[in-house]
Amino acid sequence: SPSVSLEKGAYRLRAPRMRTLSKSRIQPLHLSLRGPDTPRAAYQKQMAVLVIFLISATVSCFGAAYYLFTTRWANATLSPPGDAPDEPPHVPPPTQVVHFDDLYMDSDSAVLPSSLSSVLSADSPGRYLAYLPHSGFHNQRIAFENALVLSRLLNRTLLVPPVRLGIKPVYYLPFDQLRDVLENSTKVGLEHCKGLRLDGSQDIPPECMDYHDFTYVPWDWLVNLTDIKQEQRLLPCWNTTDARLEQWLGVYGNDTVFFKDTTRNHFSFLDFTPSSNLGVTALSRKYLESIQISALARRQEKLLFFGTLMGSSRLHLRDAGNYQLRARIREKMALTNPLLTALAEDVRAALGGQYLGAHVRLGDGLFRENGAENVRLTWWKLVHEVLGFSVQDTLALERTLVLDAGSSADDDLDSPLAMGPGSLVSMTLVPPRIPLDIPVLRVPHPPLPPLRPATNLSLACPGTRHLAPALAALNTPLFIASDVAAPHADALLARFTRTFPCTFFLSDFGAQTAPLVALAGGADGVALRPFLVPLLDAMIAGRAWAVVGTEQSTYSAFVADVLWRTYHGFEIVQRG
Repeated sequence: SPSVSLEKGAYRLRAPRMRTLSKSRIQPLHLSLRGPDTPRAAYQKQMAVLVIFLISATVSCFGAAYYLFTTRWANATLSPPGDAPDEPPHVPPPTQVVHFDDLYMDSDSAVLPSSLSSVLSADSPGRYLAYLPHSGFHNQRIAFENALVLSRLLNRTLLVPPVRLGIKPVYYLPFDQLRDVLENSTKVGLEHCKGLRLDGSQDIPPECMDYHDFTYVPWDWLVNLTDIKQEQRLLPCWNTTDARLEQWLGVYGNDTVFFKDTTRNHFSFLDFTPSSNLGVTALSRKYLESIQISALARRQEKLLFFGTLMGSSRLHLRDAGNYQLRARIREKMALTNPLLTALAEDVRAALGGQYLGAHVRLGDGLFRENGAENVRLTWWKLVHEVLGFSVQDTLALERTLVLDAGSSADDDLDSPLAMGPGSLVSMTLVPPRIPLDIPVLRVPHPPLPPLRPATNLSLACPGTRHLAPALAALNTPLFIASDVAAPHADALLARFTRTFPCTFFLSDFGAQTAPLVALAGGADGVALRPFLVPLLDAMIAGRAWAVVGTEQSTYSAFVADVLWRTYHGFEIVQRG
């Protein structure tokens, strides 16, 4: 009908085309539809509404497109401080597979792996040294250091086992038992476990129950071994069964001498000949038996096979050259993985570049049992030794900010430092005994630059800053590396958060640590993030202006003695 054709035409025809039609054709049709005497203004109003609608739609479309474009590659904002672990995104990011050469040399192929052929040259003496790793990462590191020193002094090729990272370490056992456990801890034959989903949508076979609890990585993926490899031969050897040693190295049973320990502290090694008036027991210190390195050098067997080499004091070195060799090797154990380094620098920048660090172990065993004592000692080191508060002022702070934090009588932060020695505050507490650290005193470092208040933090402090000028140093950002699952809610760590309002944990840096989510091992497909978080924690603490650790923790000692000093260009501290 005319009405229908007009409605369609009026909607679809563009304005220039409408002007070509005469008024005599348009006006009568409008009269028949709109009734008699419809003013011309009504038509113009309709066109104006249509134009406004089209303009609004265009602006909306361009606005939406601009928003999507500008936020497509933007970094996620920092999440507020919290204790919950980072939740995976609704749509998981693409997996970034990390491939390790010759990760599992367990096939039946007689072809020599590339890593062996590159090390075993024609002029190689064909003599080797092997050992059995165990326990957590830092105990494996100590054993690796000792093995590097021994193999260098004995001019033997070191068979380097991988680093086992996981929530279930292989604990120490006597030699034969430990070797058997390690030989059965590979993932050979468990290839079907790699693709299993862990979201509860499918049943997990019994042999796959702990498949994702651990993984293996090579040492040179975590640390820089370039200089060490230029001075001695290292052979990645993920399999030290008799069959593989015979197949790849030509080492048979009668070519091997085994040093089978029966306890963790069985063997120690000396680079000197003890005098006749000193018994071996006195020299071995806590070890049952001492072996002279010179005696090992005279052994002609192709392979010297040791059990545990863990222990900072296992090598008793007096020769200055040997002592310096161990120092150089320990320096090379500083974590230098490029991705972890970049993430640690991102967190450092977010903290303003200058911050305090504390490494607090509370998660398990004796560290949890002695948690209150260890936390108090670490807190005192930070406040008294690092920031320079007097003993009396530190006692006052401890009473006001920690013990009576909920009391309104102690809410005035101006009062604690004004109290005299005879006040109740100073009489109710006794300072802890801070052990004298002799190894640290033997290696003094240059003065640190002044600690300046951070003015460029990229995230808000969780607590309220101190207003009293005498407490201004406590407003310095504090990064705590800890093995506590929910650090913001931990009662023992509250001592730090009440004292330092700008206290942060790794869980506060979801944006900076997001790249770890996608990492997976190429050989077993296991997610690497859970195992790399403690290492990243340590690297961030090691970049602090000053760092303190937990007593009796080899992990904390590594952070303070090696990481912190290496990252700041200072000579490391040697223990043992």
